[in-house]
Amino acid sequence: MNFKTCKHFKDKARRLTHECCNYCNGNCLLLDDGEECVCVQSISYSLLCRWFQAAVLPLDAALYAEIIKDRDEVKRCCECGATFQPKSNRAKYCAACAKRMRRRKEAERQRKRYWQHEA
Repeated sequence: MNFKTCKHFKDKARRLTHECCNYCNGNCLLLDDGEECVCVQSISYSLLCRWFQAAVLPLDAALYAEIIKDRDEVKRCCECGATFQPKSNRAKYCAACAKRMRRRKEAERQRKRYWQHEA
């Protein structure tokens, strides 16, 4: 995956490199063999580091879904438009919007039930 096409991905991925347990002041501890070695993920425009891809990138679920997963496995939220990885084939909303929509629909159901009972 090449990040040059989208500045959004590049910036988010660069910020995530600081979350890596092997990142130390711009250097990679895994590549350190006595001499300091620059973290390749922090200076590249693509996914190079397998450790970053396997352990760090999944920390940002939305970015991980956008970059790694197939288009079939990623959906856009009908409410806010954010990308998310659905847990089922019927999912329409991201986690935050799903909670909000569930509460809204439950309130509508209760109002409808109340007014039908009154009539």
